[in-house]
Amino acid sequence: MSEVEFGSAITSHSKVLMGFAMKLTKDYDDASDLLQETMFKAYRNRTKFQEGTNLSAWLYTIMKNAFITRYQKIMRQKTFVDTTEDAHLLNTGGEPVYNEAYTNMTMQELQAMIDRLDDRFKEPFIMHYRGFKYNEISERLNLPLGTIKNRIHVARKDLQYMVNLTKRKAARFSMN
Repeated sequence: MSEVEFGSAITSHSKVLMGFAMKLTKDYDDASDLLQETMFKAYRNRTKFQEGTNLSAWLYTIMKNAFITRYQKIMRQKTFVDTTEDAHLLNTGGEPVYNEAYTNMTMQELQAMIDRLDDRFKEPFIMHYRGFKYNEISERLNLPLGTIKNRIHVARKDLQYMVNLTKRKAARFSMN
C-alpha cells in the first residue's frame, strides 16, 4: 500500500475513532488531540502495519495505548517524591478526601465481629490483616490461591454487613 493510500485508509476511520476518543476522554478538545496523536503515530509507523490485517483494530489499539500513556504521564506529574528521611510517594492532585467513617464502634466490637466469622474465613482474613500476602497465606494454609482470595473477600463482605447492621441499630436507637 502506498503512502497516499495508507493516509486515505486511516483518514476514512477518523469519524469512528473520534467517537472512541470521546468515550475515553469525555472532552472534545482532548479527544481531538488524541485522534491527532493516533493518526500521527499510525502514519509514522505505517511500515509496521501488515496489509490484510484489520486496520481498524490496529488504529483502536494505537489510540487506546496513546490514551493510557497520556494518563500515566499526567498521574506521574501529579506525584512527587518526598525526600525526607521516610521518603513517601504522595499524590498531590485533586481535592482532599475526607474519611467519612465516623462511628462510635470500639476495637472490642470490631474484634467481636471478627470472632463471629466462620473459622475458614477468619484465619485467612486475620493473616492478610497482619500483612501476609495472598500467596504466603496460600502456602501456609496449604490452600489454592483463588480459595484464599475468595475467603478474604467473603470475610470482608461479612464484616461490612455486620458493621452496617450495627450502624442501623445505632441509628434506630438514637431516633427513639
